[in-house]
Amino acid sequence: MKNLETIVTELEKGDLSLDDSVKKFEEGIKISKECNSILESAEKKISILLEKDGELTEESFVGE
Repeated sequence: MKNLETIVTELEKGDLSLDDSVKKFEEGIKISKECNSILESAEKKISILLEKDGELTEESFVGE
């Protein structure tokens, strides 16, 4: 995430050449996809504990 934030900051400054901007943008997209993959994997592992009638039950997390 830190690398992605750095890339966004560099792109927002507007000091890069067009070629360097495109390279940074491509790198940012790659990092973004990796982060999304990690997030999706984590969502699959999440379970929610619910209390029903004094007992704890486990249900799979369903992301939107």
